[in-house]
Amino acid sequence: MQIILLEKVANLGTLGDVVKVKDGYARNFLIPQGKAKRATEANMAEFEARRVELERAMADRLAEAQALAAKLEGAVVSVARKAGMDGRLFGSVGGADILEVLAGQGFVLERGAVRMPNGPLKQVGEYPLEVALHTDVLTTITVNVSGEQ
Repeated sequence: MQIILLEKVANLGTLGDVVKVKDGYARNFLIPQGKAKRATEANMAEFEARRVELERAMADRLAEAQALAAKLEGAVVSVARKAGMDGRLFGSVGGADILEVLAGQGFVLERGAVRMPNGPLKQVGEYPLEVALHTDVLTTITVNVSGEQ
């Protein structure tokens, strides 16, 4: 299916690009999320009429993400979980747990913003993790997992 992107999408394209994607990806994700429209003549004309407005909105979101990244850079998140004598957790610390602690500190982020390349944290210790605030904005936080008896 041919679509026109209404915002930058990672590994796909940027605002205004006409790309060909699988039908299910377009119908089930991109179009309902407002990230794209079908590339018909009418939609192309409507996009060109709204291009300046969409570019301004995209620039505003980028500026907000950069401001939030400046506040969040170097933040330390402490999570306490039950752990055994060897430092292994009973369970794990996932992205939702980290987002919950960040929300308590006043940082409300999207689900999936915390990037955990090695999966959930299962050991006591300090872990540097990336937080994706925008497709172009990444910041690093430190997660301190402590054990409680």
